[in-house]
Amino acid sequence: MANTVELERGLGQRHIEMIAIGGCIGTGLFMGSGRTISLAGPGIIVIYGITGLILYFVMRAMGELLLYNLNYKSLVDFCEDILGPAAGFFVGWSYWFAWIVAAIAEIVAITGYMSFWFPNLPHWISALTIVILLLALNLLSVKAFGELEFWMAIIKVVAIVGLILLGLYLCFTGFVSPSGIKAQVSNLWSYGGLMPNGVSGLLAGLQTTIFAFAGMEVIGTMMAEAKDPKIMLPKAIRSIPVRIMLFYIGTVTVLMMITPWIDIPPDQSPFVGMFSMVGMLSAASVINLVVVSSATSSSNSGIYATSRMLYGLAQQHHAPAIFGKLSSFQIPAGGIFVATGLILSASLVLTTTESIMGAFELVGTVAALIFIFIWTMILLAYLSYRKRLPQAHQESQFKMPLSKITPYVALGFFAVVLYALMLNEATRLALFALPIWFIGLGIMYWLKTHRSADQQKLIASFQEKVIAQNAAAKAYRARSH
Repeated sequence: MANTVELERGLGQRHIEMIAIGGCIGTGLFMGSGRTISLAGPGIIVIYGITGLILYFVMRAMGELLLYNLNYKSLVDFCEDILGPAAGFFVGWSYWFAWIVAAIAEIVAITGYMSFWFPNLPHWISALTIVILLLALNLLSVKAFGELEFWMAIIKVVAIVGLILLGLYLCFTGFVSPSGIKAQVSNLWSYGGLMPNGVSGLLAGLQTTIFAFAGMEVIGTMMAEAKDPKIMLPKAIRSIPVRIMLFYIGTVTVLMMITPWIDIPPDQSPFVGMFSMVGMLSAASVINLVVVSSATSSSNSGIYATSRMLYGLAQQHHAPAIFGKLSSFQIPAGGIFVATGLILSASLVLTTTESIMGAFELVGTVAALIFIFIWTMILLAYLSYRKRLPQAHQESQFKMPLSKITPYVALGFFAVVLYALMLNEATRLALFALPIWFIGLGIMYWLKTHRSADQQKLIASFQEKVIAQNAAAKAYRARSH
């Protein structure tokens, strides 16, 4: 592989927007929403609304940090620069692992979707075919990758808008399914109210909700390949509330208006099931195709994110130097091969289990937990930035709203999510097993810092910088008063 100096800035605004959508709209919405609805009922609207608002604030914190220093190529860079080399090491490898696990969950779900058309097809064949396709897509130039991902994301956006419009039409025309169920707005509260299972139902639905929103921060890994990050990043982040209202809240609301929540199966895609239930099998087949392409798109974003993260880790001497080299297409091919290899091997194992939904839930919980860690580190980096660099915050053109309060509100919300995960036996297992990953990372970092002269220089440089920044912050406050 040729060691090209830099990643190609080949991603335009439409690519950035659609890759961000592709990363956070996948099986968490199309498949996981069925389980969330079965636990929370119409309360899923509340869960999606609160979670979306919290993560919007996290993305605003990330955006302000990335624009503070345009030399930051990803969220790992500002974590390392502000919190230290150890934080960069833990965040980088954890983010890489989170996307590997999330992509595995997407592939596992795809094999379940394929059973809609090919009930006798072995799951491992579906997994192998999809992963080979993703490998080929990611080995293209970043501009070609962005173009392909743009159109794959367009498919799911058009499908969701079409589904909402069709659902509204069925409600306004009083459509009655073959089973005698009438599509109407009152279905939202006619089966136990808007929160039929109370607060406990909301807490139980948080795991799949967190996984559904995971991937929103993928735009933070694209700065090195964005043509104009100062304009493109704020625009992409500001569009997040609209996406949440339309893609998450809009779809599940319409879904429960057509099909009462008590009739939505937790172990199947509710979108495909809705059309099957009302007797529109051809439409169900089309929606299943959209769901497959959506999950493929989300997995594609995952391989993109992991390969760029591994490249960045190699650039910071946190990963083997071979992963810091670029191909003739100016892409980190080494990281792409590693990611697809791991995703394929794990997917082949998981798709041999009897319960695809069980495998999806286990893998999804692990991914959700690691994403919570990543989002927490973004907030901690932001709080440290505000304290040590008050002047930079004051001069920022993209300040986080209510920045004195919202980081702590978000951290409190993540604590509630962790508590909720402890209440369920399946999610509790993943919660207790996850420390093994961080212990392993700690051992790796300890070995690295005791052997690497480069790492020792990074630590010394960071300590000197913190001292200088603290002194500058004190001087700034003194002038302000």
